[in-house]
Amino acid sequence: MNQHEPVAFIVDDDEAVRDSLGLLLKAAGVGSRSYDSAEAFLDDFDPREYGCLVLDIRMPGMGGLELQTVLQQRNVALPIVFITAHGDVPMAVEAVRRGAVDFIQKPFDDEALVEKVTDALAASARQHEEELERNDIRRRVDSLTARERQVMTQVVRGKANKVIASDLGVSQRTVEIHRSRVMEKMQAASLAQLVRWCWSRKPISEAHGR
Repeated sequence: MNQHEPVAFIVDDDEAVRDSLGLLLKAAGVGSRSYDSAEAFLDDFDPREYGCLVLDIRMPGMGGLELQTVLQQRNVALPIVFITAHGDVPMAVEAVRRGAVDFIQKPFDDEALVEKVTDALAASARQHEEELERNDIRRRVDSLTARERQVMTQVVRGKANKVIASDLGVSQRTVEIHRSRVMEKMQAASLAQLVRWCWSRKPISEAHGR
């Protein structure tokens, strides 16, 4: 499976439901993989993959709510769309309260289900891109020297070179050199971009936490 493509993971003990969901999503241009149990999904799932779960809430063995708990314990942030029978609506509401993106009742409307799944996949794709950006920024921060990190911290807090030089006990020219290297290593096109990265992704606090 291409790890760059989002996948709808269908987990349901009913083979007919799995087959119909797979065909429905395929017709909508959505890639999917099916599992007959939560345990089978966990055995096969690669955390580097992303997408969403289309999950039956009540199954033999590990149920949908239990699988949701296991994934949360493992810090796996897959959006979940629960499939539920009418009598299980309170359980589905609890699942949403615990972080599931939505639930749909059987027998479900095909169009509504596809919409919920595509929305969940879009959310997962955004989350995946944000994580890639965070990881990239962390790698750039890791390339900075300790002094460059100090200068960057002061710069994004809005301090002038003269003030930074005084705070660090170095010359203003030294600060200018470090500042230039920071911009180059961080690949920031502008100070505004550097500030946005640092405050939205929090790489500075991570770097200083070492």
